[in-house]
Amino acid sequence: MTNFLSVHPWRPAACVRASGPDAFDFLQGQFTNDLRELDRSPAVYGLWLNAKGKVMADSFILRGASPQEFYVISYFSPATVIRERLESHLIADDVTLTDETAEWWGYAVVGSPANPPLQAGADLLVFPGRRGWPAQAEWLSRGPKEFPGARLLTVAEMERARLDAGIPAVPMDLGPGELPNEGGLDVAAVSYTKGCYLGQEVMARLKSMGQVRRQLLRVIGAGPVPAKPAVLYQGGKKIGELRSAITTGDREFRGLALLSLLTLDRESGFSLAPAEAARVQLAKT
Repeated sequence: MTNFLSVHPWRPAACVRASGPDAFDFLQGQFTNDLRELDRSPAVYGLWLNAKGKVMADSFILRGASPQEFYVISYFSPATVIRERLESHLIADDVTLTDETAEWWGYAVVGSPANPPLQAGADLLVFPGRRGWPAQAEWLSRGPKEFPGARLLTVAEMERARLDAGIPAVPMDLGPGELPNEGGLDVAAVSYTKGCYLGQEVMARLKSMGQVRRQLLRVIGAGPVPAKPAVLYQGGKKIGELRSAITTGDREFRGLALLSLLTLDRESGFSLAPAEAARVQLAKT
């Protein structure tokens, strides 16, 4: 394999295979996004919510090698969480869930390979990535692969792209205490037309009510990255939490913070303690 621009090797937090005659209908009835999009796309990104509409996990869903086989793949949400969430709602459905996470190796490919595979197979899954890079795809293979001549992208480079794009990592940035809308995931991960799924009534109410009270926003800060999650203060009062951050050089960091919109002053900065000077502010670009 040659002519790749850049590659980032990674291991999925979850790769769960769902198979059986009822697999599609079962997943469609639990997932926030519409799996009928698999007729037009190699993967569908969405969420697994609880009954209160809070984010339990996120994942991509892909078709497998057979019509009754699907893969549930996540960057950061653990396979145990996804499998337990699904198994708790398996009643009479003819579906088998198999945790294959340890068998798969991931490669985030940035650029255009000379001969890209066009579809998923038994030992290779390919789908568009969600990391903030242009022309980026995910390759998952059973077992490790080599990419001669490719530049290896570091974890820091991958995080920088994600944070600059404002893409939440689940559950670090958005988890069981948050609603999809608080991280902007209602746009990318939620269908309002597919029909029922767990948490759907809450999502419908949020859509009709409008804005949520908190929002995940990009921030920049001076000094070293604090231990996370780090409480942020404005005017001596807690305004939110820094959820993700990475050093960007010259004693500066960038990150994502979940902030209350009720009292937020977008022009003022944030401190890491009530009596300290502000050293974090909203990112302008």
